Amino acid sequence: MTSISQSQIPGTLRPDGIPETTPRELRRRWRAGEEVALLDVREEGPYSLAHPFFAVSLPLSQIELRILDLIPRLTAPIVVYDNGEGYAARAVARISRLGFTDVSILRGGLAGYAEVGEVFRDVNVPSKAFGELVEAIRHTPSLSAREARELIESEPDLVVLDARRFEEYRTMSIPRGISVPGGELAFRAREIAPSPDTTIIVNCAGRTRSIIGTQSLINAGLPNKVFALRNGTIGWTLAGHTVERGRTDRFLQRPEATYPTALTDAKAWADRVGVSVLDRATFDLFQAQANERTLHLLDVRTPEEYERGHPAGFASAPGGQLVQAIDEWVAVRGARLVLFDDDGIRARMTASWLVQMGWEAHVVGPDVIAATSAGTPAPRRPALPDPGGDANFDRRTRRPCEGPDGCRSRAQSRLRGGPYSGCALRSGLAFRRGSVPPARRRTDRPDQRRRR
Repeated sequence: MTSISQSQIPGTLRPDGIPETTPRELRRRWRAGEEVALLDVREEGPYSLAHPFFAVSLPLSQIELRILDLIPRLTAPIVVYDNGEGYAARAVARISRLGFTDVSILRGGLAGYAEVGEVFRDVNVPSKAFGELVEAIRHTPSLSAREARELIESEPDLVVLDARRFEEYRTMSIPRGISVPGGELAFRAREIAPSPDTTIIVNCAGRTRSIIGTQSLINAGLPNKVFALRNGTIGWTLAGHTVERGRTDRFLQRPEATYPTALTDAKAWADRVGVSVLDRATFDLFQAQANERTLHLLDVRTPEEYERGHPAGFASAPGGQLVQAIDEWVAVRGARLVLFDDDGIRARMTASWLVQMGWEAHVVGPDVIAATSAGTPAPRRPALPDPGGDANFDRRTRRPCEGPDGCRSRAQSRLRGGPYSGCALRSGLAFRRGSVPPARRRTDRPDQRRRR
C-alpha cells in the first residue's frame, strides 16, 4: 500500500492556500487500500449524528492530546472536515504545527461528501456494522432477554460471561455474570466451563461484543452451546429485568489444564483466516519501514498485565475493545497493525477479526520481543477509560452512566443518535446521499460544550 502526497494531485488548493481533497478522491483511496486518515474535527455529539463510514472523531479541542497516537507517522495523508462551522482550517494549522506534512481539507465538508456517499449515525460504526455482518453470515446463535432469564433461572450447568470491560461490568451486570472481556474469552472460557455440557451465554451492553464474543468461542472450537444475549444489558433492562450492581467477579487466573487445546485451536483458526505470525527479522523490517507505512504496535492483553510490563512502544489495546472500537486506536485506514500477547491465543483471535475487517494485522509473541519490567513509558496514547460506544458509559466524562438504562438521561441518549443508540440497537443508521441531519447547536463549538 502506498500513500499519495497532495503535491501529486493537481488543482487542489483552496483560495487560502490549504490543500483540498475531493470526496471522490477520498473514496478512491479507500477502495484502492491506500493509507489515508479522515478526521471529523467537530465535537463527538454532531459527529455521532452523521459522518462518513471510515471517519474518525478527533475534536479540535483534543488534537494535541490524541493525534500522535491515532496517527503515529508524520507523513501519513490526513483529510479533515467539518459541517461548515469553520473548524477544519483551524485543525489543519494545528495539525501542521505538530509536524504532519500531508494535511488537507475535504472539499465541501460533510455536505459535500453526502453528495457522493452515505453518511452514518452513531459511533464506532465500522465495528458495529461488522458485528451485524458476522451475525447475518455466520448465524451466530442468540437468546432474547426473556429466553436468557428463563435459562439462567432454571439451568444449573450454565455460565454467563460478560464481554465488556471490567468497569462496565461493575456498573451493571445480569445475574450469574462473570467479567471476561471479549479478547479474553477464547483464552479463558474453557477453564471456566471445562465440561462440554455447560451452556455459555455471552453478554455485553448492546450487541457487537456479545456477537463477536460468541462467534469467537465458536471459531475457537468450543464444543459447548454458546449464545449471545440479544441486545445485552440494554435489552435486559428494556425487558423489565433487574440488573445487579457493584459485582466484582472476575476470572484472572492463567488457564492451565485447557491451555494447550485453546492454543492449538486458536492457531488453526488464525491460519484459516490468514493471520501471520512475525519472526524477528520481519518485525524489525516493519519498524524500519515505519516512516513509509503507518505502524501501530498494540498489546491486546488486560490493562493490568500491560501495567505490570509491556514491550517498549506498544500501546494498551485490550483485544475485545480493539475489535469493538478500532477507530479509537487507529485513524489511518490502510495502516499496518502488530498485536502482542504472551500466550499466543489472544493476539491471534483479535487479529483474526481485524483481518476480516480489512486490516493488515500481524501477531508477535515474547519469543520475538519480550515485555519489559513495570514502569516502562507507555506510548503517547492517554490511558483514559474508553467506552467503546456502549451506553453504559458517558463518553464525555469517561465515567459510568447512572440511569437504569445505562444512559444518564434521555437527552444524552438522543445526543448520541437516538434512544439507546450507543448500544448498537440503532447503530450504523445510514442517511441517503445528499442528506445530512442538522448539527446540534449545543455542541457545535468546543467552547460552548456543557460543563459538568
